[in-house]
Amino acid sequence: MKSGKKTIAIDMDGVIADVEKHYIDWYERDYGVRIDRKTMEGLMEHEAMPEKGAIMKFLTTPGFFRTVPVMEGAVEAVKDLMHDYEVYIVSAAMEFPLSLYEKHQWLAEHFPFISWKNIIFCGDKSVIDTDFLIDDHLKNLDFCKGKALMFTAFHNVKHNTHQRVNNWKEIPTVVRDLTEIRSKVKKIAVPPVPENRPRW
Repeated sequence: MKSGKKTIAIDMDGVIADVEKHYIDWYERDYGVRIDRKTMEGLMEHEAMPEKGAIMKFLTTPGFFRTVPVMEGAVEAVKDLMHDYEVYIVSAAMEFPLSLYEKHQWLAEHFPFISWKNIIFCGDKSVIDTDFLIDDHLKNLDFCKGKALMFTAFHNVKHNTHQRVNNWKEIPTVVRDLTEIRSKVKKIAVPPVPENRPRW
């Protein structure tokens, strides 16, 4: 974080990696039923599939994280943001130990332009201190020290506690607009408050 640029932390699963599609594809492969994404909306991950435990089974199966499809537009948008921002990929990989190596390999294939120095695998994202956090989970966004941007996912569609971004096409514009607004606000001179001014 020594470049002087504003910093962005970007989650992997559900943000640059399309795990929703992967859940649906694997469910059809293993159970012979194609799930409609709309039926998943508003449900938590453990409730999203008819077969209880299916998603946990996928998450602990070798190869799941290595073969997740890339979220549409993510590669181009991240490249765009890297011109003006210091971008970090931040993923809570410790919950599923198998994912650690697979996520590293996945990034090497799909985002080879991101330095290993800008990849952070952790257990608790509350330690992350960047100007922006793009994530799909409230448990991470709620502790964001900068500006939290909630990437739309089936499990968060009923929540409105953070500014929502729906896809990668709109994210670079949103981030740059917010950066400009903050820059202008910082330039506004705030008059000093008299020492003995009444509280009310």
